[in-house]
Amino acid sequence: MKNGTGLIRIAAGWLLGLMLAVTAAVITISVVNANYFGPQQPVRDYFQALHDGDGAKALGLLKPTTPTANPAVLDGRGLSSAAAHLSDLRVGDPQPEDGGNVKVTASYNVDGAQKSTNFQLEPAGKQWLFFSTWSFIPAPLPTLDVSVVNETTASLNGVTVRMPAGRNRFAVLYPGQYEAAFANDLFQAPAVSTTVTSPAVRVPAVDLATAPSAKLMNAVNDQLQQYLDGCAKQQVLLPADCPLSNHSDNRIVSPVLWNIVSYPKVNISAYGGAWVIAPLTVKAQVSYQEQQLYTGEVSQVKQAEDFGFTAKLDTTGSKVTVTPVVDY
Repeated sequence: MKNGTGLIRIAAGWLLGLMLAVTAAVITISVVNANYFGPQQPVRDYFQALHDGDGAKALGLLKPTTPTANPAVLDGRGLSSAAAHLSDLRVGDPQPEDGGNVKVTASYNVDGAQKSTNFQLEPAGKQWLFFSTWSFIPAPLPTLDVSVVNETTASLNGVTVRMPAGRNRFAVLYPGQYEAAFANDLFQAPAVSTTVTSPAVRVPAVDLATAPSAKLMNAVNDQLQQYLDGCAKQQVLLPADCPLSNHSDNRIVSPVLWNIVSYPKVNISAYGGAWVIAPLTVKAQVSYQEQQLYTGEVSQVKQAEDFGFTAKLDTTGSKVTVTPVVDY
């Protein structure tokens, strides 16, 4: 009897140990399933791929339907820059949906503003018999339309992109912040940014309002000033190829002196795919002495007047050429 009782006790110990081992295994599988193989893990992996600028991995996880659009910012610097503005990522618990699918909401901050994105995932089988795997349900990849005035390139998240006829459409991954800008020596457009948080087919367009740079304005003003100073040096009533003019029916008995009272205010704008200078006005004063033909009396003439003219602008590379045009 003693031997039988001992065997029972040993068997009971083994059974209890086995039950504990099975329970521990079940708990371990559940924990591993939830933390490493649950629907939240693909979302975490996806966000990591965005931050790494690993477009191949991000697209491989997301499996989106791809639009006909420029892929310039789907990888590398353009992608990592988009994700660099995201912080404080929180991946929520999966919420059941029809057909065994789940919704996982990722919350984050974009430059201090609270945002969130919903991801739909579906079961994708088992790994090593016990562990559930999940995959994203494919959704359309968003597109971003960008335009820039009178230019054929721009910068999108620090990447130089082609802008045929001043426009282009870009495929973008979400969530992320995309910043477009343009700048060269002669023209510049302030940066415009937009945040993409969902797989909407299209997000609000970004329009870059290109305008002349300070360098261009200085170059145009300098050339116009040199031109008008040259006009003022001509000691005649009608300086050649100049807007300045005066008339007298009497004999001029002194040098004709021109003085530029105020130079034109220059306004450059886009028109018809080119940059044009608005009509210009210069105020100049002329002074001289004239002698009456019949009386011989000599009098002083001093007269200030506004004179209008136009000018053509040509920019080739960083070279600026202003060509004044005078209509007689």
